[in-house]
This record gives sequence, C-alpha cells and structure tokens, in this order.
Amino acid sequence: MSWVDIIDIVLVSMLLYQVYKLMRGSVAIKIFLGFLSLYLTYLIVGAAQMELLTAILGQFMGVGVLAAIVLFQQEIRKFLLMIGKTTVLRKDNFFNGLPWRRNQMKGLNITPIIEAAKNLGGANMGALIVLSKSSELRFYAESGDAIDAVISKRLLQAIFNKYSPLHDGAVIIYNGRITAARCILPVSDQENLPAQFGLRHRAAIGMTEVTDTLVLVVSEETGQMSIVRNGIIHHNLSTQELRKKINEYLYEDQRELEEESILDVVPKTKKKKKNKKKKDENDPEQKTKAKSV
Repeated sequence: MSWVDIIDIVLVSMLLYQVYKLMRGSVAIKIFLGFLSLYLTYLIVGAAQMELLTAILGQFMGVGVLAAIVLFQQEIRKFLLMIGKTTVLRKDNFFNGLPWRRNQMKGLNITPIIEAAKNLGGANMGALIVLSKSSELRFYAESGDAIDAVISKRLLQAIFNKYSPLHDGAVIIYNGRITAARCILPVSDQENLPAQFGLRHRAAIGMTEVTDTLVLVVSEETGQMSIVRNGIIHHNLSTQELRKKINEYLYEDQRELEEESILDVVPKTKKKKKNKKKKDENDPEQKTKAKSV
C-alpha cells in the first residue's frame, strides 16, 4: 500500500463522514438505507442468477444517479454550500484588499442597529437582523420585500413593530443599507439546541450555517439579544458585547491583512540582524578588539 492509497482512504472517509453529518437525524438517512438495501438485493439476485428479478431491479439501478439527485437535492445543496463556505473564496479575500472595499466596511454605522435592538428588547419585540459583508444575499432578499434604505434606528423599530406588515421575517443589511425586509431564512436542523430557542433563533443559526453572515436576534419572550456566527450562538449579550461582536465580524479581514503584513516585516528584520552579526564576526577590526580584550 502506497502513500497515495492511504491519502485516498482518508479523503473518502472524510467525505463519507461529512455526508453522514448532513443526513444524520433527517428522513434522508432512511431513504439512503432503503436505497442501499435495494442495491444489495440487486447484487444478491444477480449472483444467484435470478434473471427476471435482476432485470427488474436493474432498471431501478440504471437511473440510480438521477433518483439520488432528486431524492437528496436538499442534502446535496447543503453539502455544496458547506464546501463553498470553507474555501478561500468564501470571504472574497481577493477583493478585501482593495481600498474601496476597506472604506466600505469602515463606513458602516452600527450604532443605529444596536440602539434599535436595545429598544426592541426593552419593549419585548422580536427582531432578526442579518449583516453581510461579502454577499448581497439576493436569493434570500428576493423572498421578502425590497427596501434599499439608509440604516436608521426608527426605521428598524418600525419594521419590527408587532403591528407592522414587515415584522414577520428578517431584515438584510448589506453595503451599509437595509436591502430587504420580511425575508425567509433557512431553519437549522440541529437536534441539540435548547428548548428556549424558538423558530427565530433556529433561523438565525441556519442562516449562518450556509452563509458567511452575522445575525442579530432579539427574543420576543425575554427581550434578550443574541449574536449568531458560523452556527454558534452567543446568548444574552449586553450592548457593549454586541458592539464588540459586530466589529469583530466587520473588521476581521482587515485585521488578518494587518497581521500578515506584520509577519512579512518581522522575518526581514530578523534576517538583517543576523546578517549584521555575521558581518561583525568576519570584520578583522572586531576580531582584533576581541583578542585585545
């Protein structure tokens, strides 16, 4: 067995594990087991030379790939979204280094968002606010009503007012503007979520599982504010903690670029010092001074 075979086995194992994670706890795992049972039956009757049953089951196996795509379309979509989310292109790293992109991120005023969330929580009004820095989320924005308005505390409070026709759904904020309201978000199918998290929190977790977004949730029952990122929820936050989490998300890429530039400078400085030390050791005057001492 060569190293290529070992790498092949490891990659296939990882792929099967990810497929298992996607289908665990859903109806898809039962469909998959039924499909696998049918395939094993096809192999057994083929080995037993039952020609009629083999021909019938062979017709099902012939369209097996198309049937799998139809049956597991939701799981395949989630799998492809997961792959796209973990690649280098997920955060638009190529464009984040451009000057206008950095200025665009700096121009976002988050104070109206935090003040609106605080007032909504105090009045026990639920809210779901999606912040995106890398994508306009057109697919989810089109599920609601387009707004394209400047971010305002009063506008957010008016949208999530209990008597507003736009309160039932999520608000999407991109490029420093409110792009849409009453948007439908994908709901997470995690089984280990606490019972206190309702549909609003599950939608926030589901959204961050498939997109590179940050979602602010205000609970209608308790008025507590939460932040969700990468499927992880930070519950019952203060306004200061809320501001910190949002700033960490918005300026994450800029901070990484600064750290990379620092790392590029440090080795060069060390190298110069090392070369200077070698030069001093090879200098005959320095050797003479050392001997005299």
